[in-house]
Amino acid sequence: MPKLLPLLSVVSLSKSFGSLRVLEDISFSVQRGETVCLLGPSGSGKSTLLRCINWLERPDSGRVLLDSQPIGVTSGGVVMSDRQLAQVRTRIGMVFQQFALWPHLTVLQNVMEAPLHVQRRPRAEVREEAEALLRRVGLFDKRDVFPARLSGGQKQRVGIARALAMKPALMLFDEPTSALDPELVGEVLAAMRDLAREGMTMVVVTHEMAFARDVANQVVFMDRGVVVETGTPAEFFSAPSTERGQQFLQRYAEGRSAATA
Repeated sequence: MPKLLPLLSVVSLSKSFGSLRVLEDISFSVQRGETVCLLGPSGSGKSTLLRCINWLERPDSGRVLLDSQPIGVTSGGVVMSDRQLAQVRTRIGMVFQQFALWPHLTVLQNVMEAPLHVQRRPRAEVREEAEALLRRVGLFDKRDVFPARLSGGQKQRVGIARALAMKPALMLFDEPTSALDPELVGEVLAAMRDLAREGMTMVVVTHEMAFARDVANQVVFMDRGVVVETGTPAEFFSAPSTERGQQFLQRYAEGRSAATA
């Protein structure tokens, strides 16, 4: 039986900011329905990698393929126009650390905005789907509220609903719980767990080790801009294959012990 082509392929991706090399020859792939967690210490290049996947940052070299089609460049190798890139990005949803909601729009309007004005879909259809998404993330009762009146966890769940409203093939999460108070983290992770169970393809930058261990199909461990090791959560968390991976998990365990002491 032939192997299925991955939904997302990252091939030999590199990125520098001036003389600072942030990503070096990064390669990995994501099958449909998989959750891949990018782990590593702060400053290892994880968020930059996520932004290069959808060309919010332009890579210096390498390729990103979605459904075997290149992102950021045409099949002939020409850099895509802003319009072409915007069209490709409609298939990729992204949830940021800092919510990025429009403050002058209600929760419902935030979720409806892109399908209405980017995809130009009928308002009645978009509203019905937006309300269904808000029910899905437990925020239908907040549909007429402005973001300033929401908690951080609620804002992030609206961000998830807004990304899903475009019906993306792939969801990218850039440390979606890092800006939240500890008691609000669980509600966002619960929404992400539901997406994983429903078969959404996701790439998640996270420091939530329990989430990665329980939900991920694949872990990609990065340090100093390179992929140090990849494997299943069982492989990485029980027996990391590199000394750097072992050190990372030991420091994580020590940090948890200190926090609960």
